[in-house]
Amino acid sequence: MKKPSIIIGKKQIVLSCLTAMLAIAVYINYSLTKSDLTPMTPVSEMTAEQENYGDTEFVNAEADAAPDAAALSDSEDYFAQARLEKTTNRDQAVQTLQMIMGGGDLTENEIITTALDAVEVSNLIECEGNIESLIKSQGFSDCVVYLDGENAKVVVKSDGLEAADAALIKDIILGEISISSENIRIFEVK
Repeated sequence: MKKPSIIIGKKQIVLSCLTAMLAIAVYINYSLTKSDLTPMTPVSEMTAEQENYGDTEFVNAEADAAPDAAALSDSEDYFAQARLEKTTNRDQAVQTLQMIMGGGDLTENEIITTALDAVEVSNLIECEGNIESLIKSQGFSDCVVYLDGENAKVVVKSDGLEAADAALIKDIILGEISISSENIRIFEVK
């Protein structure tokens, strides 16, 4: 009696690689957001040239930030809740991509498109973690970054966000991801 041979196809290899890459990106994001970094360049030591960096828009969280920011009175609770929701949403996206890849009825083009989507999600997760770490390293006590490929939204804990602070955050974002500067929104939570 012959044993059935196990054939590993391209779909299974691609799915395994994408799952591993996504898991690594989630781990890196988690690790980077948990680390406490010391400030590299305090905002107070910025030069006049850095203070006049483009037109930056920032808004007070009490006025028109995300609904969760207004609902929670304590900023610590807000950041914990925001991270939890972000992680839950990313986990759901990973599960959806895994189900699509394991569907079996996909054409070669659909597999490639899904693989590229998974890589994009992985890159966005990594960029969010990098940006959060860099913002914290500049003296901000906490922040959460949301990227979707075209827009960047940053919620930062601050007792008074000045134009120089917003310009610094904008510069950090533009150094990590290529998006239009008009699509960067900065929200302050006190």
